[in-house]
Amino acid sequence: MSKFYIFFLLFFSFAFADTSRDIKIGENIVNMMCDKSKLSTLKSTTAQDILKSGACKNLKMSDATKVSLFLSAKKHPTSSHHITVAKGAKCPVCGMFVEKYPKWVAKVTLNGKDLYFDGVKDMMKYLIYKGDFKFDRTTISSILVTDYYTLESINAKNAFYVVGSNVYGPMGHELIAFKTLQSANNFMKSHSGKKIVTYVQITQSLVQSLDD
Repeated sequence: MSKFYIFFLLFFSFAFADTSRDIKIGENIVNMMCDKSKLSTLKSTTAQDILKSGACKNLKMSDATKVSLFLSAKKHPTSSHHITVAKGAKCPVCGMFVEKYPKWVAKVTLNGKDLYFDGVKDMMKYLIYKGDFKFDRTTISSILVTDYYTLESINAKNAFYVVGSNVYGPMGHELIAFKTLQSANNFMKSHSGKKIVTYVQITQSLVQSLDD
């Protein structure tokens, strides 16, 4: 294994957000440092708005982000309707084992066969790069992605995607999916996202730019 590849794995193991841990930290911060009555009146729970509200004393931006994540998870509890990955399934684009990354899973069903991807970016490569992945796209019956906050499976064509944030997926920069525009906006403000796009706005050049 090359030194570069080892560095790549180590880098993304640290960059990859452990959401469950951060939600728990956010809950502890709320219980110890915040005025819950003030938090309950906030119309927006982005990290910036939490800091401006003064609901939590002596809070750093990194901690405010965890509070924001906890409040979002509390408002939208994890749905049981998530994508169940077949054991041993590998991403057909990069070859990684998909079940290791449940919060990033995407799934395409074609000809009655389910294909699993370790992120929306790789899924879109499979769908858009017709020269590299040759198959009859009229046989696609379902395209699902995973909501970042709730882990709920959602129709990819109805989702909203944040581009250019400081949160990395298993393969680096990602198209991070959300069920609602409000959730996407909250995430973008808290994590320095550059823009929000819909499914039809995801182009080959946009996907390529995520690897640059």
